[in-house]
Amino acid sequence: MADNMNYQIVTNNPNVKDSYNQVIFVEGSFEDVLFKVRDLVHTGFELINHPLGASIRMFFSPYRSIIIGEKLQKTNDIHIETIENSISNYKKHMKVRKPDIVNAEDYALIDSELLKSSLDEFKRIYN
Repeated sequence: MADNMNYQIVTNNPNVKDSYNQVIFVEGSFEDVLFKVRDLVHTGFELINHPLGASIRMFFSPYRSIIIGEKLQKTNDIHIETIENSISNYKKHMKVRKPDIVNAEDYALIDSELLKSSLDEFKRIYN
C-alpha cells in the first residue's frame, strides 16, 4: 500500500471538525453522516472504519465520525453493502429511541477517542 494513503473524516462532531484537517463536516444527525458516507461510497470511496459504533449504546450518540479512503476507479460492492446495512440497522434501532442529547458532550468525547483509535490503526497498517 502507499505510504501516504489519503483519507477523509466524515463527521458531525464539532470536536472532530476542530481537531483534523481532512474533514467533511455534516451539519446534521448521525443518520445524516451515514447518508453522506453512503453517497461517497456509491461514487467509489473506500470505507476505512465501520459506519456504526463499537456497541449498541453508541447508536444513541448524536455524533458519528467515519473514515473514508481514496476514491477508486470502481465501487466496492462490500463497502456498499456495509453502508447500506448500517443505515438499515441504525433506522431499525432508532425507531424506538431518540439520540441521547443530554449526554452529547460525553458522546462527542467518545466519538473523538474512537476516531483517534481507528486513525492510529489505519496509519499503522498503511504507513
